Amino acid sequence: MKILVAEDDRNILNGLCEIFEAEGYETLKTTNGKQALELFQSQNPDFVCLDIMMPGLNGYDVCRQIRKRSPHVPVIFISAKSEEVDKVVGLELGADDYIVKPFGVREVVARIRAVTRRVLAAQTAASSQAMKPFRMGDLEIFPDELRARRGAQAIDLSLRDLRILWTLHENAGKVVTRHALFQAAWGVEHVPNSRTLDQHISQLRKRIEPDPAHPTLIHTVHGVGYRFDPVGS
Repeated sequence: MKILVAEDDRNILNGLCEIFEAEGYETLKTTNGKQALELFQSQNPDFVCLDIMMPGLNGYDVCRQIRKRSPHVPVIFISAKSEEVDKVVGLELGADDYIVKPFGVREVVARIRAVTRRVLAAQTAASSQAMKPFRMGDLEIFPDELRARRGAQAIDLSLRDLRILWTLHENAGKVVTRHALFQAAWGVEHVPNSRTLDQHISQLRKRIEPDPAHPTLIHTVHGVGYRFDPVGS
């Protein structure tokens, strides 16, 4: 899933992209409003984050052009607290949400996941190829919600979490190599360090396994990869 991020402050731009990429998104970034519109037209991102004040074109003008071409693509404005009055204008243009500067990582993740759920729900309704809910042991995973449930307990998932679980589920009973999981969750071109996958699996287990020290859903196959065993899981 691709996010176009347009922000003229490079530090904020890079910070947002790092957050999004850690969640499993592909980012398209620019510091210029005119370039943002060109990227939108050529790359067809799934949603857009726009700074309000940018060279070339401001965020409002970019949003107007995007809305003419793609009325349903979610748009999140990035605004400073001093620009709160301008939120009315943004909402009139069809903004889906705001990220207010300065922002915290948790806030950004929560807002982007909320928008992603809407995108996934729309894709599920429009396509028979979209991921359907699936079960791993006593855990039910709902892709269009970016959530898993165990009884009354709800567990939030990132896109990367979802890709890992889906890949293991689709290959139930088989060993999924580390390379295959890298491809599924990070993309073919991404070359993480040797511990990236292990660290991510460790954090995921803490959230989805009843006893992370003795995992029943994601089994380690030493030297090869990971496996989900549906029987007795």
